Amino acid sequence: MSYFPWLTILVVLPIFAGSLIFFLPHKGNKIVRWYTISICLLEFLLMTYAFCYHFQLEDPLIQLKEDSKWIDVLDFHWRLGIDGLSLGSILLTGFITTLATLAAWPVTRNSRLFYFLMLAMYSGQIGLFSSRDLLLFFIMWELELIPVYLLLSMWGGKRRLYSATKFILYTAGGSIFFLIGVLGMGLYGSNEPGLDLERLINQSYPATLEILLYFGFLIAYAVKLPIIPLHTWLPDTHGEAHYSTCMLLAGILLKMGAYGLIRINMELLPHAHYLFSPWLVIIGAVQIIYAASTSLGQRNFKKRIAYSSVSHMGFIIIGIGSITNIGLNGAILQILSHGFIGATLFFLAGTACDRVRLVYLEELGGISIPMPKIFTMFSSFSMASLALPGMSGFVAELVVFFGLITSPKFMLMPKMLITFVMAIGMILTPIYLLSMLRQMFYGYKLFHVPNENFVDSGPRELFLLICIFLPVIGIGIYPDFVLSLSVDRVEALLSNYYPK
Repeated sequence: MSYFPWLTILVVLPIFAGSLIFFLPHKGNKIVRWYTISICLLEFLLMTYAFCYHFQLEDPLIQLKEDSKWIDVLDFHWRLGIDGLSLGSILLTGFITTLATLAAWPVTRNSRLFYFLMLAMYSGQIGLFSSRDLLLFFIMWELELIPVYLLLSMWGGKRRLYSATKFILYTAGGSIFFLIGVLGMGLYGSNEPGLDLERLINQSYPATLEILLYFGFLIAYAVKLPIIPLHTWLPDTHGEAHYSTCMLLAGILLKMGAYGLIRINMELLPHAHYLFSPWLVIIGAVQIIYAASTSLGQRNFKKRIAYSSVSHMGFIIIGIGSITNIGLNGAILQILSHGFIGATLFFLAGTACDRVRLVYLEELGGISIPMPKIFTMFSSFSMASLALPGMSGFVAELVVFFGLITSPKFMLMPKMLITFVMAIGMILTPIYLLSMLRQMFYGYKLFHVPNENFVDSGPRELFLLICIFLPVIGIGIYPDFVLSLSVDRVEALLSNYYPK
């Protein structure tokens, strides 16, 4: 048992160190870059150290607990703690943010503010994944919005203000429902309001109230995840944002919705989740097909990758809705797998777009000749995204499949129907990804571009891509590496649904 406040340090360090960026001497961007990347590395190393030496995998309970009074009048506590569900997400956050700061080296305009916002986002994400108090969870959820909004509106494409406004309207709209749910949970039942997750797990509600609370939380997560029809901010945002922001959005921000769905809706509102789960599975199946077929119609290749993200989120929703050990573990595996693959595809799209200055597929062609390295990596990660065996996407989707098939909640016919729909989605994925590769990289089309000197990716970019490629292959070959983190915790969570 460690009494050292590891989690508080992990949450506070990035934003505190980030605020010191503004006091660094004004000698170009070099100092700021190296300072930021060293903060991210330090945070990631601290995290890995704390989890290696102070976290017991066999123990399904909350570990590294911290609980101190914060605002006495409201009885509001600073409660932190992690378990198998949040461990993977926190490590993913550390890994992707460190690489995203490395990806952001070309940013020269207002670079201090840019790096500070990235570090502030880092703090918010770690705080969300490790908070054990519902109000703290909500505060961290909101803390995320401001840096993302500024990163979108200040650095990006021509229509960045439109996409940033759309993002903030959607997420703030979802947060209203979230806040109502948090207040409803906190004020129900007892005389003194309490938002401790440990206490709320044992709380029971009238059926109607539980369904209303569930629905309120679901709307907030449906915006973040995104679940159709609340997904329309995502393609615009990814089409306009700077690629390092895209890495954080695709790699971590979307996963916060899935994490909330498991942590709050599944753990705290089991009866409502049991009622809603068939609908979640149906929505997930529709989303896989709908987003895959919409992706096929996109001319802008960034938007095509964005819709592919929405399609892959469908597997997470199905895994969460299947209410089985296998399905939920598959959903958690898909969260991590898509975190790696989605982030890298956006990075590659951004770097290709920076060099070529074109985003529409019909204007592109033949890039593989001047840029063979980018072509190789783009092809490899597209294969990972379309679930090629031996890569993490394949394992995650396969485990979700098995989870749905073994679920005792559904009859045989609905299972077969939904499996069939998922299979169609998995056939559509290679079609849109491979056609994108063909239009971008193959052929001999000469460019209508002023500069003909295209540079291939340099050592910094190759290092970043190889760093992400290793875990993708690693999880694909040996998925137990990730599943061992969550498997005991998932079993404990599902014992509410199927009592022994």
